[in-house]
Amino acid sequence: MIEEGEPAPDFTVPIARGEAYNDVGEFSLSEHVGEGPVVLAFFPAAFTSGCTEEMCTFRDSLSAFEAVDASVYGLSTDLPFAQNEFIRQEGLTFPLLSDFEHEAIRAYGVVREDFYDVLFVAERSVFVLDERGTVVYRWVESESDTDFEALVGKVREVAETLSER
Repeated sequence: MIEEGEPAPDFTVPIARGEAYNDVGEFSLSEHVGEGPVVLAFFPAAFTSGCTEEMCTFRDSLSAFEAVDASVYGLSTDLPFAQNEFIRQEGLTFPLLSDFEHEAIRAYGVVREDFYDVLFVAERSVFVLDERGTVVYRWVESESDTDFEALVGKVREVAETLSER
């Protein structure tokens, strides 16, 4: 698993922007490092209750991230077409990254292999990267009843600290 202080692994995956079911482009992390703090919020699956709560909490706090030039990306193994519908249904105001080939979750060491005993999905986790692409904050869920408001608040504090450098 990637630790704080290590360089964030680069990856290229489809990006779902939510304007339509087929609003899909390409996202390479290396093209976004250096623009300000980058928040990668890995989640197991769109449309599930915990993941919806997590992504909506980020949505509700997005203005605070934007105020410090931080970019937020949700990341799951769902296909981008499903992610686009999830964005639309939940009114998400940030893009989702589709790691359906499991490249990013393997690189970051956050593979959850026991999701309904059949799927490999992302373990719920958050990584904050600085302008050099170094992981400065890492959180991995250790219990199932996560306080998403507290988590997002902590991530926001880390992003604010980075923007003050």
